[in-house]
Amino acid sequence: MAEYHAQNKAKLISETRRRFEAEYVTDKPDKYDPRDVERLQQDDNWVESYLLWRHNVVDETLKMLDESFQWRKEMSVNDLTESSIPRWLLEIGGIYLHGYDKEGNKLFWIRVKYHVKDHKTMLDKKKLIAFWLERYAKRENGKPVTVMFDLSETGINSIDMDFVRFIINCFKVYYPKYLSKMVIFDMPWIMNAAFKIVKSWLGPEAVSLLKFTSKNEVQDYVSVEYLPPHMGGTDPFKYSYPPLVDDDFQTPLCENGPIASEDEASSKEDIESDGKETLETVSNEEQTTLLKKINVTEHTSKAEENEKVDSKMKAFKKPLSVFKGPLLHISPAEELYFGSTESGEKKTLIVLTNVTKNVVAFKVRTTAPEKYRVKPSNSSCDPGASVDIVVSPHGGLTVSAQDRFLIMAAEMEQSSGTGPAELTQFWKEVPRNKVMEHRLRCHIVESSKPTTLTLKDSAFNMSDKTSEDLYLQLNRLLESNRKLEDQVQRCIWFQQLLLSLTMLLLAFVISFFYLLYS
Repeated sequence: MAEYHAQNKAKLISETRRRFEAEYVTDKPDKYDPRDVERLQQDDNWVESYLLWRHNVVDETLKMLDESFQWRKEMSVNDLTESSIPRWLLEIGGIYLHGYDKEGNKLFWIRVKYHVKDHKTMLDKKKLIAFWLERYAKRENGKPVTVMFDLSETGINSIDMDFVRFIINCFKVYYPKYLSKMVIFDMPWIMNAAFKIVKSWLGPEAVSLLKFTSKNEVQDYVSVEYLPPHMGGTDPFKYSYPPLVDDDFQTPLCENGPIASEDEASSKEDIESDGKETLETVSNEEQTTLLKKINVTEHTSKAEENEKVDSKMKAFKKPLSVFKGPLLHISPAEELYFGSTESGEKKTLIVLTNVTKNVVAFKVRTTAPEKYRVKPSNSSCDPGASVDIVVSPHGGLTVSAQDRFLIMAAEMEQSSGTGPAELTQFWKEVPRNKVMEHRLRCHIVESSKPTTLTLKDSAFNMSDKTSEDLYLQLNRLLESNRKLEDQVQRCIWFQQLLLSLTMLLLAFVISFFYLLYS
């Protein structure tokens, strides 16, 4: 059955290519961008996405390709770059990619409150949508996105049905199969009629992809770590430009090979300044004991490779928090803590522990590959063993809270080798559903540092009482912050309610005088 399905798919792809070339391209070769025509002949996944969206009906698929390719040429999609977009549009932060939903799909944010209907800027806004979608499509090649329509604090001036229709067409025609769902957050009642029209544009099958949510329901689709505070989340992300806000993960600067000369010099400087620091192993269960009494112990790695790293990078207090995944336990669980430039504590540590009975291959990727050295960034971990990964900023570049790290892991067969060539081939062949992924945020500490950071010896000379007091003060501060956020949200809700009542009253007065004098 599977073989028949594969043969039928190949037959449909071949027929689509042949007929599109014969019926559409031959007569008017200038109608499309040659790069799109060439890609159609080479990229099976691209052809298949159009076929699936048209239920494998070749005639309908050809019409869709024709419309899509014409649009791509008119918009110069293949040539869209950051410089193609007006700077003010990138600075305002109304449209961007950031974070993931619970299914692992990238979030495509549309902050409607920043949009004002204006036909003079419409083309540029459409180009911005196309720029982000094309940028994403080239990197992910078919993995869908979840559109986050954030309608909080939205007024009448932001309602632009032409722009909404363009976004719908992007997923219906121009980027088929890229829409996972469309989450509509905090939609004002005044826009109910408008979204009934949107449903008609989507069609009956795609209507199920619309998810209308408030603060309570939105967490059914996106976890709090990727939701902003006004949605009830904890994501500290703040939009800014430049650079482009884009957390696509890429290979970091330093793989497993030798460190380049520039980095070697930097490493030597770090060794001289941090020569008195030691490694310490702290399990997750020891957190309570550590708050009362912190002892510095020397860490001995189980792997020869990590012993070499330890001899150079002496310095880390092991993180306390642990993410317990099916293949690896990863510490820290959520955030990598980096000291400020003044503190001199530039490096941090990720500890991986294999909890399976087989060898686990892992690799580390980051959203800012030019900033960081990661060693090792592509290796394996034996059953029951632990691997220490050293992460350090490169060449004096500044750590940003927007930077992210991705740990990818997959279980290897016992017969598989673990050399560089074998690992490269393994990652090419391993099914995506067999790969465990975990993401880490970056956090910069300016002065006082929590116990999960790399600390100098002097930082451990605090009394039991001081540690407990700091811990209680931190909890009280966090609680106060949560209460303040709740109060702000209530004020915003009250303002929106007051605005709605004012508009209703105004409409009533206008209607009254109209009836009175007509």
